[in-house]
Amino acid sequence: MSYAIVETGGTQFKMEKESILIVPRLQGEVDGEIVFDNVLYYSDEGDVSIGAPYIEGAKVKARIIRHGRGEKIKVFKFKRRKDYKKLQGHRQDFTEIKVTGIDI
Repeated sequence: MSYAIVETGGTQFKMEKESILIVPRLQGEVDGEIVFDNVLYYSDEGDVSIGAPYIEGAKVKARIIRHGRGEKIKVFKFKRRKDYKKLQGHRQDFTEIKVTGIDI
């Protein structure tokens, strides 16, 4: 089974063909195609390519399934005995993609 490790949104993801991933928000339309060219590593049953930092000419193609927002995270700060309390919420935007091909 071949796979590639790709950097997007400051994070690294392991991408295999036909896999479905949730990545940080990307620009593009739903059912549109997106190409990742920041391929750090590629493996195909023993054949390994390692980039320095990226592999030249390597691309991973994917299709955008949907855009959405994650679960709400509550951030609560306080200082005891000082009457200081602060509650803050955050929801991260994401894009769900399906990998359609890996080209080396």
